[in-house]
Amino acid sequence: MVPRHLAHGCPGVGARLLGTLPRPADPYAGPVTPRNGQGAALRADAARNRARVLQVAREQLAAGDDSLQLNTIARLAGVGVGTVYRHFPSRHALREALSAERFQELVDEAQAAAGEEDALAGLHRLLRFTLTHALDDTGFAAVLESPSDTDARTAELKAELDGNVAHLLDRARRTGVIRHDVEADDLRRLVCGIEHAVRSGGDDPTRTEIYLGILLEGLRPAH
Repeated sequence: MVPRHLAHGCPGVGARLLGTLPRPADPYAGPVTPRNGQGAALRADAARNRARVLQVAREQLAAGDDSLQLNTIARLAGVGVGTVYRHFPSRHALREALSAERFQELVDEAQAAAGEEDALAGLHRLLRFTLTHALDDTGFAAVLESPSDTDARTAELKAELDGNVAHLLDRARRTGVIRHDVEADDLRRLVCGIEHAVRSGGDDPTRTEIYLGILLEGLRPAH
């Protein structure tokens, strides 16, 4: 769940959320050749449509509907189905766009955690932040856990996240605050376990910190 090394996801968690829908035929689709300065107007119209689709998708999520059915969103946004698919060819592509701001926050947090003087404290900080946001937003968790990305910006953010986490883990191992044999993939699996444990326990937020404490104690080198 944390970075690309940690971003292959808990088995089944991402797969349930990333269904790609077949692209419907759009009777109005076809090559458009802007004339007489219409290009800028067409681009502005496309930007407005994209923003409207994202707004409706956020409203759906806020209302408790995380299915993100593209046909339904098109109807509620007042745009054609083909318009939605041109911007977001799958539900996962839409989730990536919706999660972009939160993903940037995670990257910023990872950078700050990597700069912590105490590497173990930095690791705790990053894991807590990641778990809190993933538990709060299943769409964000799906994007974080997905092994593939449709948006280039998402791939860039994951690569940046990878670098910060790799640096943090390397420093934690070198300073002896965690076991020397701990790898990023180990953390991914352990964090996935905590996420599952918290959800199965009724999403009690107090359990997150308890489980994180147990994890961090287990990461310490044996004396």
